[in-house]
Amino acid sequence: MQRDLFDEEHLLFRETVREFMNREVVPNHAKWEQDGIVPREVWLKAGEQGFFGFSVPEEYGGAGVKDYRFNAVIVEEIIRAAASGLGFSLHNDVMAPYIVDLTNDKQKKRWLPGFVSGELITAIAMTEPGAGSDLQGVRTTAVRDGDHYVVNGQKTFITNGINADLVVVVAKTDPDAGAKGTTLLVAERGMAGFERGRNLEKIGMHAQDTAELFFDNVRIPVENRLGEEGMGFIYLMQNLPQERLSIAVAAVAAAEAVLEQTIEYCKTRTAFGRPIGKFQHNRFLLAELDTEVEIARHYVDKCVKALNRGELTVVDAAKAKWWTTELQNKVIDRCLQLHGGYGYMTEYPVAKAWMDSRVQTIYGGTTEIMKEIIGRTLVP
Repeated sequence: MQRDLFDEEHLLFRETVREFMNREVVPNHAKWEQDGIVPREVWLKAGEQGFFGFSVPEEYGGAGVKDYRFNAVIVEEIIRAAASGLGFSLHNDVMAPYIVDLTNDKQKKRWLPGFVSGELITAIAMTEPGAGSDLQGVRTTAVRDGDHYVVNGQKTFITNGINADLVVVVAKTDPDAGAKGTTLLVAERGMAGFERGRNLEKIGMHAQDTAELFFDNVRIPVENRLGEEGMGFIYLMQNLPQERLSIAVAAVAAAEAVLEQTIEYCKTRTAFGRPIGKFQHNRFLLAELDTEVEIARHYVDKCVKALNRGELTVVDAAKAKWWTTELQNKVIDRCLQLHGGYGYMTEYPVAKAWMDSRVQTIYGGTTEIMKEIIGRTLVP
């Protein structure tokens, strides 16, 4: 079925993004994988193209457009280019709502121009060694001391952790208040006591800088607080649906890309004198995968439309996130099997996709947590 999500302006924007990926990213990504990080220069080049902060008001350099379809184009083209090292989607899809919607005028002037230009790379520090999907289990503390908060704690698995200049830190300002005791503070590069640990070695996404962060009596000014004290958990819950939708958009795009590559492979790879795609088992398998991916595509597109209308619910996003990421892993695993021994060779795109995809069912809330969110609405 034909997609009806995008207008002409989005299709033209896709051409610009795809050309950028082919010129600036694809020829260099293998080197970035070896280095374990994407150079900051590519962020600046992407900023020059207008790839960041679509919802940022024009007075701060943004497009002033709240239309997630532009974000979706970026995500899909990153996936198409197999550029898993680029942390653009975290910057655009996860961080923008915090940096745009929760900032006051002074903060906007300080941070938004750099956010749009790519000069200020962002990250969010939620996960801790002892707290992942359960955000109420966060132990990082922020104690008020005059015009500052004194922050102590440790974060881990932080995307853009090495490159980030602004890090939104989820901290407890009142450890005894449960969810109501959580506050969001912005730590900036160079603050005394704010240290980055090693760039973590992962199964996949080798060019993506994922780090541990340490806070040892870091004095963060009160003026760096996002929103109201004690409202952090509410802000997180409000913004998680968009984050999970972003993951779902990537999941479907990855499944589509690998399936397309595999279908072509099955047309040319022969066994017993004929293309392997002509064996009934393989045709049936491809038919199943193609059907499931297309159904997932239309549900996710509908979620994008709902988000644009302000109607995407936590449950809708949870459904999209768990189903598409599990499907992504299924599709890529089956496609790798169809490639036979070549599928196990890292020079083949399916192998890299297989390694990169595994984390999708984990970050942004595990599959199990997504099912719990949905289940609670069915059986309170």
